[in-house]
Amino acid sequence: MKTNSELQKDVQDAIKWEPLLNSAEIGVIAKDGIVSLTGIVDSYAKKTEAEEAAKRVSGVKALVENIEVKFPNSFTKTDPEIAKEVLDALKAAWDVPDDKVSVKVEDGWVTLEGVLPWNHQKEAAKRVVKYLKGVKGVFNNIKIKSELHDVIEQKSVKDALKRSAIDDSNIDVAVSGTTVTLSGLVNSFYAKEEAGRIAWKTPGIWHVKNELEVDYEYAF
Repeated sequence: MKTNSELQKDVQDAIKWEPLLNSAEIGVIAKDGIVSLTGIVDSYAKKTEAEEAAKRVSGVKALVENIEVKFPNSFTKTDPEIAKEVLDALKAAWDVPDDKVSVKVEDGWVTLEGVLPWNHQKEAAKRVVKYLKGVKGVFNNIKIKSELHDVIEQKSVKDALKRSAIDDSNIDVAVSGTTVTLSGLVNSFYAKEEAGRIAWKTPGIWHVKNELEVDYEYAF
């Protein structure tokens, strides 16, 4: 088990290791596996990059993210300008059916809504938006409703987890209709999110309930 100071340093080093963040001033506080991030960055992409870097550090059980996005004057854009760029970016993205995604922009915050058949399309929609200048944040409210009618098999989800690099020995999988529920223990925040990402690839899925608990000590 890492001490608070050891975990703090590991997260600081992980953030500095990212090229996008090596000059960013981001504060890190660690206590009992809970990591808090603070600071000011000049893009939403940097904010999310810091969050992802912290999640990948071994020993992080939970993340509290209070990073603020503030733009220099050259990055400032009106909401209509941002909305147009978002729509253009979605239209250019080959893996996002842009005609099924609606966009709302308020004070630089982008809300995505609509219904798509695959979770990777939902994630792709957010990914293309987060790099646009002037975007302060993204609410990804897109819902998933698969167009496939395959029966979700519990064994298929378990086999997919077993093929992955994460330790699935303490992960339980339950299937109810179009919903997969993951429960049990994993040894990192990254493992929890990766398990959820794998489950979302299941044909016919509409919902994933990721109830996995992060317990860094259980693997030792």
